[in-house]
Amino acid sequence: MPSGRRYYFAVPAVVLLSSLAIGTFSGGSASAATAPDDGMNQSIKSFTKVYDLVEQNFADRVQADKAIYDGAIPGMLHTLDPHSNFFDPKAYAAMREEQRAKYFGVGMLVGTDAKNRTIVRQPFVGSPALKAGLRPGDAIVEVDDKKTEGMNQTQVVEMIKGQRGTPVQLKVAREGNDQLLSFNLVRDEIPRPSVSDAFWLRPGIAYIEVKNFTDENTAKEMEDKLHKLGEKDIKGLVLDLRDNPGGLLNQGIEVAGHFLKKNQLVVSHRGRTQPQKNFSARSNGEGRDYPIVVLVNRRSASAAEIVSGALQDHDRAWILGETTFGKGLVQSVFPLSENTALALTTMHYYTPSGRLIQRDYSNISFLDYYYNHADQKNSADVKMTDSGRTVYGGGGITPDEKFTVAKLNKFQIEVLRNDAFFNFSSKWFGPKKDARLPAGWEPNEGVVNEFHQFLLDNKIQFTEADFAENHKWVKDYLKRQFYMTGFNVDASDRVRIEQDPEVTKAVESMPKAQELLDRSKKMIVQRTSEEKRAAQ
Repeated sequence: MPSGRRYYFAVPAVVLLSSLAIGTFSGGSASAATAPDDGMNQSIKSFTKVYDLVEQNFADRVQADKAIYDGAIPGMLHTLDPHSNFFDPKAYAAMREEQRAKYFGVGMLVGTDAKNRTIVRQPFVGSPALKAGLRPGDAIVEVDDKKTEGMNQTQVVEMIKGQRGTPVQLKVAREGNDQLLSFNLVRDEIPRPSVSDAFWLRPGIAYIEVKNFTDENTAKEMEDKLHKLGEKDIKGLVLDLRDNPGGLLNQGIEVAGHFLKKNQLVVSHRGRTQPQKNFSARSNGEGRDYPIVVLVNRRSASAAEIVSGALQDHDRAWILGETTFGKGLVQSVFPLSENTALALTTMHYYTPSGRLIQRDYSNISFLDYYYNHADQKNSADVKMTDSGRTVYGGGGITPDEKFTVAKLNKFQIEVLRNDAFFNFSSKWFGPKKDARLPAGWEPNEGVVNEFHQFLLDNKIQFTEADFAENHKWVKDYLKRQFYMTGFNVDASDRVRIEQDPEVTKAVESMPKAQELLDRSKKMIVQRTSEEKRAAQ
């Protein structure tokens, strides 16, 4: 029988299937079940009859759990909407683990190379893997004296995982070394922050990225990192929500509330069996006095849309980028027996102006819904921001200013398709005992020429004109990749952000955000005066 406790969250189902977490938003008792009508009774009898026929006559033995949990229940839910879903014990446990935002292991991202070997892609900052000296490109050949040849990536990862405090030995093949290298590691807790470290793009202009809202401490993480940077000194903030798939509803509310005034509405939701409930900023946060440019793209969804929608409706931020995913549905998660759970859409959420930004999913496939993203807006759902700007519902958050990412040219596609920067970096660092780079390192022409020869040696197709035309692009990518090994993944990410033309555009757009902020302040003063006169 279902338990009485429910969980509320806002995250695309496609993400949940990839094991992103859910978490508690509020409690409550499940709605009382109503007696099935005659139509439902007949449908249940029909289903039972079909199942009995299958069970008795199918060529192989029918596994009841598989037929019901993998077939009948998901099939029923998929007729409702793209986000209602059923979670088997493994998927449900993975989501709950993700909510805790930590796991135990050696702390590295792995991948597969052209030889089908499991290789290190990047060790995480502060992890046992990084401290032991593992590098990007190391091929994991043995785990605790068990050879990995013939194993897939998942099998190798399962061997490396284990309880905190337990040892594991890895033997790796590294470019430029004739002998295998042995590393003895002790598994530890690996933090998975949902917010990047804040840093200065230029004097007074700060940058911070919220990667997801799956951690129960996302809002506190952001506040702590802004405070550590020195939020009182911020004159403008770039808040990056690109590729943020969403997560916990309450964390989206808290993050948005940090930049709003007390009692300003963040979001509301209501459903067929759920009365409307409003959620407002609980206090005047430190982030209420400086202009903000929010970066979004078509993969910004759910809680990320709650934040960007609230800041846009209150004229608190200038939204830059692409129209967001368009998820305006809230799922309640009902834990069931045998460690399973049901994520059922029970409510729609609305931005402060009253917009429903859910994208239309009728008469299209799941594939089209998730991956063939076409801009939509509901011309019948027209609302106004606090200062009177027109905004629309129906298909995500439309940015105040569009930014289209430049398409890769033929040379760039070929180089990236062959993972050339990663493979060249692995070869370049391989023979070096000390992989550290000096502070401020930049790739010189010698390194660029070595990369040119590497492309030729590996028969990657290009012309000299291609290489000359993409010279700066090559240097930028080389710096980004070399910082991964010569420093760490955080340093590499910072280089990537500093090179990002959309971030540069965000800095240039800061005066537009300031203008919105000034307009919003005037409207608040005007509204307060009108309310006082009306009360007299």
